[in-house]
Amino acid sequence: MDFDTPVVVTNDLEKRIAEAFSMFDHIGNKTIDVREVGTILRFLGCTPTEQEINEIISATEFEDTRGTIHLSRFLSHVCQLLTERKMEPVSPEKLLEAFQVLDPDGNGFLTKEFMSKIMMEEGEPFTQEELDEMMAVAIDPQTGNISYEYYLNQLMYEPKESIFELAANAKALQSKKF
Repeated sequence: MDFDTPVVVTNDLEKRIAEAFSMFDHIGNKTIDVREVGTILRFLGCTPTEQEINEIISATEFEDTRGTIHLSRFLSHVCQLLTERKMEPVSPEKLLEAFQVLDPDGNGFLTKEFMSKIMMEEGEPFTQEELDEMMAVAIDPQTGNISYEYYLNQLMYEPKESIFELAANAKALQSKKF
């Protein structure tokens, strides 16, 4: 693969993905280390599972230089996944319901210890780094607990247009061409 091959960006979805990709292209040759894939996807507002991240890596990684992904492969593959509405986050209402299930007494908060145990041991476990990043935002410095409604409000920042709105627009444009 020629690292100097120009990558043509044709719509807002591709532009947003390319911009996020370039933030992690530390050499400036339109490539990233495979370990950055999950970070880029989460930066874009996606919620991929580890399996989905590994599938993207398998589909886009260079055969001859393992561990490297070029923008051209990443861009087309991720655009396709997003137009199929893959890796879409759950709604704030569903997140609130999940927190309420974990809080059967209806206290409105969870302890740091309980939340850490759940995040590290249940479902798709967080790494210690991911847990530390979450806790830095989630914990109320006054009580040391996680007031989940407040935490969810902090998570609800959305850019002007979400990556999934851009994907829907790109898909609509694509179907008009055919």
